[in-house]
Amino acid sequence: MPDQFSADQRSRVMRAVKSGDTTPEWIVRRLVHAMGYRYRLGGRGLPGRPDLVLPRLGKAIFVHGCFWHRHACRSGQSMPASRVDYWQAKFARNVLRDRANLRKLRRLGWSVLVVWECQTSQRKRAVLEQRLRRFLEQRSAPARSQ
Repeated sequence: MPDQFSADQRSRVMRAVKSGDTTPEWIVRRLVHAMGYRYRLGGRGLPGRPDLVLPRLGKAIFVHGCFWHRHACRSGQSMPASRVDYWQAKFARNVLRDRANLRKLRRLGWSVLVVWECQTSQRKRAVLEQRLRRFLEQRSAPARSQ
């Protein structure tokens, strides 16, 4: 199936896709802040640049989009109709990169939580809040470096 957009239009559409300050990120930030925790954004200098970093606790939180990071939900399993080989390779690289970054962070002593976009829906908000609370209250050794 051919792309419904011209190359220029597709380029504009893809440039408009946000990489930060997404709605799921804001939801997680608000929940964490409401629990009384303070965090840093962007995790500069850390593998994978976690979305929220709590250095004092040695905790890092990633908020992943289901489509881009290939979650097991319906959104994560969809595939663009055009250039399928390109997209399969891109998604495979994303998944491998994510796994490597999680491993590196854990080796550095960080506790890591991945929150998926589909887990931030209004219906699942209470479950997400409990999950975040358990993760943040869990004792762990402070991370070695940031």
